Amino acid sequence: MHHNGVILAGEAVEGFLADRTTRKPSPHTLQAYRRDLVAVLRLIGDAIDPTPPAWAEIALSTIGQRQLRAAFARFASPRSPASVHRAWSTWNSFFNFLVAEGAAAGNPMPAVGRPRAPLPLPKPLRGEQTPELVLAGAARRDERQRDPWPERDLAVVALALCAGLRLGEMLELRVGSIAGRHGERRLEVAGKGGRLRTVPIEPALDAVIDGYLDSRRVRFGDRSVRSDTTLLVDRRGDGLRRGGLQYLVRACFRRAGVTERVPRGAQLHALRHTFATRLAEDGAHAAEIMRLLGHASLAASQNYIEVTADQQRAAVRANRSNRSLQQVVDGVTGSAPRR
Repeated sequence: MHHNGVILAGEAVEGFLADRTTRKPSPHTLQAYRRDLVAVLRLIGDAIDPTPPAWAEIALSTIGQRQLRAAFARFASPRSPASVHRAWSTWNSFFNFLVAEGAAAGNPMPAVGRPRAPLPLPKPLRGEQTPELVLAGAARRDERQRDPWPERDLAVVALALCAGLRLGEMLELRVGSIAGRHGERRLEVAGKGGRLRTVPIEPALDAVIDGYLDSRRVRFGDRSVRSDTTLLVDRRGDGLRRGGLQYLVRACFRRAGVTERVPRGAQLHALRHTFATRLAEDGAHAAEIMRLLGHASLAASQNYIEVTADQQRAAVRANRSNRSLQQVVDGVTGSAPRR
């Protein structure tokens, strides 16, 4: 991180990002860190006379409270409070890293103003019966597709709508992430910041996952469903990627005829938000919702409440999306669910 005794911003940024990588953030999060650091560094460099240096060549010793306040004032002008708050948090973490590494004497960020973090509004699917239409549409074989795979499509939609998983969490799932015996199945999920949580699997979702894995054996053989293999795969048997998963969900919305009922920019996250909204509407406590969704904490005014596994399973069982999924499963299999 040193260049002839001088610590340059470019080296410091790369060191910080390497440190963050060990915490397993999503690629999107790492890109956001880099974008916020570089944007502010460029503004700091532009203010250096007479010849502004490239952002990577700025000496860290020249960055203090005054330079950061001026740069953040310019950074904030065209941006939303949420974007400014995110950048402030990134820089605060950046300087905490530098202090821990002995590359900075202190963290100047507390002297830099920041807007209050806005609470994001939920973006569930619009329409009371829309989740049911999405489940039915995903389960329906569309012969217009080149290689229809409704078992896989339904599993993807159900994991978001009936288990509340994030896109990145779904991509990280392995076949071995499903644990427990029938009737007591659970998903072991690696969430944001590497936080682990378990999400109960109700019989309907259990049957959907089993049906998907059975169809995968038919397509690719028994070795394709070893415990260490990716749970969600594309039509070639390779692990789904972010773009492919997003495209799949949009295709399910189109098949269900509900594209206009999906909040702009939400896509798969609309399914997760619908899961949470229905939990709340059906009487789940805030702590239960927090644990099931993998949030780091409740709102500042709420106390943390420990939730037992039985309480979490009861909250999932009461969710209407699981009951709707059971109806879809019964219609596909023509049999009663396993208990």
